Amino acid sequence: MIHKELKPFPSTFLWGSASAAYQVEGAWDEDGKGPSNWDNFVRIPGKTFKGTTGDTAVDHYHQYKEDVRLMAEMGLKAYRFSVAWSRIFPTGKGEVNEKGIQFYSDLIDELLSHNIEPILTIYHWDLPQALQDEYGGWESRKIVEDFTNYSVTLFKHFGDRVKYWVSLNEQNIFTSFGYRTALHPPGVKDEKLFYQVNHHANLANASAIKEFRNYVPDGKIGPSFAYSPSYAATSHPDDVLAAENAEEFNAHWWMDIYAWGTYPKVAWDYIERKGVAPTLESGDLDLLKEGTPDFMGLNYYQTTTFEKNTLDGVSSGKMNTSGKKGSSQDTGVPGLYKTIKNENLERTNWDWTIDPTGLRIALRRITNRYQLPILISENGLGEYDTLVEGDIINDEYRIQYLHAHLQAVQEAISDGVDMLGYCTWSFTDLLSWLNGFQKRYGFVYVNQHEEGTHDLRRIKKKSYYWYKQVIETNGSILEFAETSRESK
Repeated sequence: MIHKELKPFPSTFLWGSASAAYQVEGAWDEDGKGPSNWDNFVRIPGKTFKGTTGDTAVDHYHQYKEDVRLMAEMGLKAYRFSVAWSRIFPTGKGEVNEKGIQFYSDLIDELLSHNIEPILTIYHWDLPQALQDEYGGWESRKIVEDFTNYSVTLFKHFGDRVKYWVSLNEQNIFTSFGYRTALHPPGVKDEKLFYQVNHHANLANASAIKEFRNYVPDGKIGPSFAYSPSYAATSHPDDVLAAENAEEFNAHWWMDIYAWGTYPKVAWDYIERKGVAPTLESGDLDLLKEGTPDFMGLNYYQTTTFEKNTLDGVSSGKMNTSGKKGSSQDTGVPGLYKTIKNENLERTNWDWTIDPTGLRIALRRITNRYQLPILISENGLGEYDTLVEGDIINDEYRIQYLHAHLQAVQEAISDGVDMLGYCTWSFTDLLSWLNGFQKRYGFVYVNQHEEGTHDLRRIKKKSYYWYKQVIETNGSILEFAETSRESK
């Protein structure tokens, strides 16, 4: 579909940026905060790049006012952030930590005072360690009640000021990496447990959304899903079927539940025959249908290409967390699909494909299947950035990446997609979970590194000035003009 003329971005479009509590806040044990699963996991030797932790991260907890000031100078319309569950409930439940409530209340007020719309993510992977120790965290149905109570606490305290909410961030990633690949906490490889954990997360998500209607009736809520559209390696029917399998198990398995409250039939039959289907109890499916979202949050970074995989074929492969290009390995599920490099696409130093058209495809697939508005809750480029003399970071590669993806968004709008907004990942540099501080995403460089002592200074990158221009023109000018850069 080639348009003679593109529709403009909506006048209400939320030009935003995003972060996650563990990746930016630091202050991991201050003001009554309890330990999270990530606070413990990063202390296991070999789990993260050069042993990096979020103990300090980029110190947003103490420097949030400066960060918000930089957002305001850019003209940012929205800021998506997450709340650390163990900062509100140090043991996951029980007595509220008032200092934790106060921090987020102050952050929200600071954003609103600069006309920046807060988008609050309830859960972005940092589970209170106390709940993991008590009953296995997401492994138990008890998590549904505790997560719902935690969510209601946030609704009561912040619902008067926050109108956009994200319930769960990338459920497909924290369940898969936690219980299939063991790359994330709790570091387990158990396929049947993975499906049960995921079901509990579905119930928790639906329960929180159902309660949201009672406390924030004028707000909007939805999950953020990490969607990587599936391509077939060739037009051979076997490869096309492999891509269909991947789409069913890696996308529909989650988004069908979010939107409709039902599991995809073909995928369910497969895991049932395999003996790994989750146990469903009376009332589960009713709850899933009652807790459907107002929008679909989309975290988009790349597409994945698939080919046929035999029953004795490829399974797990190495993930690139070092930034050494070409070090990742193909993965797959025997009998379903395997990944293969797409020679039509460039890759980042972390071997993520760069595919702006894939974003347009993702937006159209979600729109046509679910008929929901979409908030792009994450999209960005993680790369090495170099600070040169004069406090300059020339990250033209990031501008090119975001420019191309925003063009794809405008094309999707012209196709008829209902877009709420676009949040880049991320505003400042941050701790990239397994990848340390060397993998940078932000518009604002933070002088933080894996080794040694650093001053955490905030420095605007070239991309900062580009996005400022994009916001000022509501996306009508995506090309970067050097004259828009402020003098240093």
